[in-house]
Amino acid sequence: MPDDRDLIPPGTVWLVGAGPGDPDLLTRKAERLIRAATVVFYDALVGPGVLDLIPDNVRRVPVGKRSGRHSKHQNDINTLLLNAAMAGERVVRLKGGDPSIFGRSGEETEMLSSHQVPILVCPGITTASAAAASAGISLSLRGVARRIQFVTAHAQAGEPLDLDWASLASADNSLAFYMGRAAAPEISRNLIAHGLSPETPVVLACDVSLPEEQLLHTQLGLLPLVARAIAPSRPALILIGEAVRRRTISAVAGHVQAALT
Repeated sequence: MPDDRDLIPPGTVWLVGAGPGDPDLLTRKAERLIRAATVVFYDALVGPGVLDLIPDNVRRVPVGKRSGRHSKHQNDINTLLLNAAMAGERVVRLKGGDPSIFGRSGEETEMLSSHQVPILVCPGITTASAAAASAGISLSLRGVARRIQFVTAHAQAGEPLDLDWASLASADNSLAFYMGRAAAPEISRNLIAHGLSPETPVVLACDVSLPEEQLLHTQLGLLPLVARAIAPSRPALILIGEAVRRRTISAVAGHVQAALT
């Protein structure tokens, strides 16, 4: 059997998607890369079960960024990755979800590449996919949703979200707002102002895929009220659109039976 360490030559950096939190949702390659590393730099949103997979002899460096908390600047993270690679370490940069979806992989890839550091990416399950699976919904439900848009709801303190609200407020859209809890009032207000019904279905998903996962079904007009009930420390994702409407098990069973006959 080949040695897992062969996956990461010394001086190489892998950006590895840790998925939404449940270690069972890691790819097999991600788990092998974690075992092959000599150092793992990990985000605050990486699930504790995923961190438990890091061998005891592998150095762990937390570099998480969470809203409202002390955290490392992206330039500092870039420097840590570069220094470790230049020292000949086998580096894994463990990121929640998928590195290429709001994971700031572009900044790290560009900086390391400019220093001729080999850098590769192992994708992960993004939180919107995991939340949809938990809720038993299809974000691209045929005949209902023709588009899926992933949107970051993070903005600088005191600044409004600079988004194309008219484009987002399309009835045939499924929207996934990442880091959206604090921006819930602005999201609700702007989407309604640009034409979405206040009764548009919404799922507010917290701690997706973890044992404490919570899925709150509500409507766009009530989203600010529901979001206030969620502790600021809990990572939350907002799914919006007709495709996320709660469907009863009996209704789903009826569709299945109709398809079989």
